[in-house]
Amino acid sequence: MAREPTRLIVAITGASGAIYGIRLLEALRKARGVEVHLILSRGGKLTISVETGWKVKDVEAMAHTVHSDQDLAASISSGSFRTAGMIVAPCSIKTLSGIVSSYADNLVVRAADVVLKEGRKLVLMPRETPLHAGHCRLLLRAAEMGAVIAPPMPAFYNAPRSMDDLINHSIGRVLDLFGIESGLVKRWSGPGKPAGRVPKGEA
Repeated sequence: MAREPTRLIVAITGASGAIYGIRLLEALRKARGVEVHLILSRGGKLTISVETGWKVKDVEAMAHTVHSDQDLAASISSGSFRTAGMIVAPCSIKTLSGIVSSYADNLVVRAADVVLKEGRKLVLMPRETPLHAGHCRLLLRAAEMGAVIAPPMPAFYNAPRSMDDLINHSIGRVLDLFGIESGLVKRWSGPGKPAGRVPKGEA
C-alpha cells in the first residue's frame, strides 16, 4: 500500500517577515513526501509585495494546494482531513489573538483551531518587537493551549555570514519540530569548532 504524503499547512500572515514563510515553502518544495497546503492572508499578500521581490502567484506556485483565507469550507477546516500540523510564518499579533480566542472568522484561524483541537502540532513564528504585556499574555495562552512558540530569533553559534544564514537557521529549526531534515541548519557540535565562532571584527 502506498504511503500517504505528510500534509503540512503553511500560513503567511501580515506581520513583517514574509521571507520566513517564503523560505519555508522553498525548503518544503525540496522535501520528499510532503504535501503543502498554503493560506495567504490579505495582510500576508501585502507584506510579500512590500518586503520582497516575489509575486504572490509565484509564492502560491510552490504549494500543492492554495486555499483562500475566506474559504471556511476548505478541506483543512475539518479535523477529519488528516495533517501533520501547521506553521504560521510569520504570525501577526492579530492572527495570534484570533487563535487564542478561537475566533475563526478566517481560514488561518480555523485551520489553526482544528490543529489544536485534534492534538496536532501548531507552530507559531510571531514577528513583533518590542512586546507589551498583552502580547506576552497571548503568547502564554497560545503555549498553554498546545501551540509551539518559535519566534525567528537569530542564533550566532553557527557563525552566520548573511541574512540568508539567519533566515535559513530559523526555518530549519522549525522544520526539525516536524522531523523534516532541510539541510538548512548548521548544527552545534561543541565549543571551539570552526562553525561556532564569529570571526574577530565581525561580532
